[in-house]
Order: sequence, then C-alpha cells, then structure tokens
Amino acid sequence: MVTTTLFLKSELKSIGFNSESPFQRVQIIETDPFGKTLVIDDHTQSAACDEHIYHEALVHPVLLAHGNPKTVFIGGGGEGATAREILRWKSVEKLVMCDIDEIACKMCRQHLPEWSEGVYEDPRFEIHYEDAYQFLQNWKGPKFDVIIMDICDPIEAGPGVVLYFQEFYQSIAKEKMTEGGVFVTQSGACGFLNYFEVFTTIHSTCRSSFKHVHPYAVDIPSFGCPWGFNLCYNTCAHPDAPNWDAETVNKRLLEALGEETTQALHNYDGETHRGLFCLPKVVRQGLAKETRIMTKDNPVFLT
Repeated sequence: MVTTTLFLKSELKSIGFNSESPFQRVQIIETDPFGKTLVIDDHTQSAACDEHIYHEALVHPVLLAHGNPKTVFIGGGGEGATAREILRWKSVEKLVMCDIDEIACKMCRQHLPEWSEGVYEDPRFEIHYEDAYQFLQNWKGPKFDVIIMDICDPIEAGPGVVLYFQEFYQSIAKEKMTEGGVFVTQSGACGFLNYFEVFTTIHSTCRSSFKHVHPYAVDIPSFGCPWGFNLCYNTCAHPDAPNWDAETVNKRLLEALGEETTQALHNYDGETHRGLFCLPKVVRQGLAKETRIMTKDNPVFLT
C-alpha cells in the first residue's frame, strides 16, 4: 500500500468503514469521482477508478523481466490487488504475502472485494500478518524469484520505513532471492513538484544495492501526480525488458497470461510499458544528481 494526499477535488459520499488498528487509522469511503477508496491515516491508498493502473504497473514489468516467475513475495499489499495481478501469471506456483495490519487486510477483503477477486481462494496464495522485515529475515522456505514491495511511504512513525533502508536491500531482500531474481518497490510521488521528496533517494539507495536499477512511473489520478517505482536486479533473464517495444511486450504477456487474461488487463499493454520508462528530463536529472542513501543511521522521511 502507498501513501499520498488527495490533491484533486473530490466529494465524500459515504463512509463504509472507519476504525483504528494497532498500527494506523483505516477508512473505506465512497467519493466522487474516484469511487470506493481506501484511506490510511488520512491519505489515499487505493481508489476504485484507478487502482488497476497502479497495481498493473507495479506487478507486470517485474514479472516480465524475470520471464518465468514461480515463487513471489509481496511485502505489504493489504488490498489484495497486487496478489490478484501476480496470480494472473500461469507460471506462478507459490505467492507469499506479508502485511503487518490484519484489520486493514480483512476490511479490504470485506469492503473492497473487487481488489482481491479470486486471491484468497487460490491455493497458490498464502498470507501472514507480521512485520515484513522480520518475516523475510526469518524466512526458511524456498527463495523467491521476484520480491515486490507494495508498502507505505517512508514516514517517520511508520512501521515499514526500514523496508527502504540499504540494509534491507543488501542483507535481506537480495539474500532471499534466487539467482536471476528481480526486485521492485513502490517509490513514492515523482511529479515535477515532488520527485525529490523520496523517489530520487529510494532510487539512489537501490543503486547502491543492485547492479541494475530501472526507475519508472505512471500517472495515478486519485494520487494527484505520477507515481514512481524502481525495478532492480543483479542478473535476470530479460535485462532488456524495460526497453522492449510494444510488440515484444504484448507477445510476452500473451505467452505468460493467455489471451483472455491479457485482454482483461485494464491499462497495461505494450504501448503503456514503453511509456512507463520514459521519465521527464527534469526527473532524470534529479535521479542522476541524487547522492542520499537511506540507512538506519541516515533515514530520509516523507514530511
């Protein structure tokens, strides 16, 4: 799950759920024009009108880069939509999701069932309500072909900030990945006015931990700006995947998902893929200039 403020004008129509979990305030509301919306600590996490844009962009590029993912880990992902997209892949045999907030996950399943359609019934899926850092650190099962971090932004009081630290990338994530494994993390806002808040620093931290890092972004209307991601690996089956043309992406998707499932994707296809990795000049320059690296001793928080 991610964190941002609603910048676009919206009208609150109803509140379906409003409560405090041990970790955060959880609300599920109905808005116009965004529809049902998950709000955590007064920040939009996911909205019916465009959640598929975010989740398809988070999942499919990294799975394409691997090519044949069998074991996948999600850190966070409480809405279930990241899992929904992963389970579209025929090659996936085991999907492990770890989210610290059981209340938020169960409320999403109850009030936002479209987000997790078919996920909890799929025998390939297992969920754990624990701290993702500690869970992955203690994981003794098979290594993962792909690790996907669908977590809140690095907020000072947030439980997930350590999942952005260099120590996590180098000592835990990489150690739990198979040879040729691929990693992706949501990386915060990256519009012209806010790319420097955390996006460039997360990218710099990833660069210090992986040999190859590809930043990309997609516009999310309910977030009010483009949203960033970083795709990372040391070696992988398809290192050129971020540069594939539309025809190649569409062919690979068809092979991986089948025709019916490929057609069911709302936003992601070959042309969309090409656009994801074409960041504006000012953002690219900001990424090149960034020297901050997030560590336990030198954290960078979204203010």
